[in-house]
Amino acid sequence: QVQLVESGGGLVQAGGSLRLSCAASGRTFGNYAMAWFRQAPGKEREFVAAINWNGAITSNADHVKGRFTISRDGAENTVYLQLNSLKPEDTAVYYCATSNALYSGQSNRDYPYWGQGTQVAVVS
Repeated sequence: QVQLVESGGGLVQAGGSLRLSCAASGRTFGNYAMAWFRQAPGKEREFVAAINWNGAITSNADHVKGRFTISRDGAENTVYLQLNSLKPEDTAVYYCATSNALYSGQSNRDYPYWGQGTQVAVVS
């Protein structure tokens, strides 16, 4: 079965950086879109970034443009999220997800497979 395992979260000061990783297994990694979402306490899960099957197309939510970058490594079956210039409002659990398509959009309904999440906490 499809498994997604996130890592790389932690506690960081505002302005700092983190790199999140998501290791995928259970099917051919390179055939499907991947995405990152996040959920802060008391808020709904929201889209962060997505990447198509071969890494040629990416999209970012407006609130992270210019600060976060999604990428993927086919050889490692891993998708990454580089978080720069972190702000306290970026504090959330970050989830990796994958769809059944070559490219998917920003709705969590497009992604049937999810990891358990990794916590990011940004302090000022």
